[in-house]
Amino acid sequence: MKDTKFSSAIHALILISESETAMNSDQIATSVGTNASYIRKLMTRLRKAGIIEAHPGISGFQLVKKPEQISLFDIYKAVMETEGLHLFDLHQNPNDACIVGHNIKPVLGDMFRNVEMDVEKQMAAMSLADCITNMRHYVKEHNEGGEQ
Repeated sequence: MKDTKFSSAIHALILISESETAMNSDQIATSVGTNASYIRKLMTRLRKAGIIEAHPGISGFQLVKKPEQISLFDIYKAVMETEGLHLFDLHQNPNDACIVGHNIKPVLGDMFRNVEMDVEKQMAAMSLADCITNMRHYVKEHNEGGEQ
């Protein structure tokens, strides 16, 4: 099963950023194509990370920072609840009596971590503002003037 928290969070944050009024979880869920309780869980994680805020008595969320100040890696860490990127898992029980089985974990572990660190750097260099700009360009190029 694929994990869609990251893309759903970016989708929600673009909506929040681009909306003239505070968007609530029901409105966001309708656009994302999921249920409001899933969105509330994502919003809780984003709020704890200092990316969005919600005010008592006001329905909806607002960004705490400008989109340019929110990296994709910040969003990833918030919704995945991890400090680093984790793309690859190693199999658990290689045969220690085999030369490959005995050495595979440290060899692949180092290689996988290097790839993950490169991806982290790329994600840290991309912002929510980049996503918004790309969305605007795509809509303009494809004449898709659909509502939020």
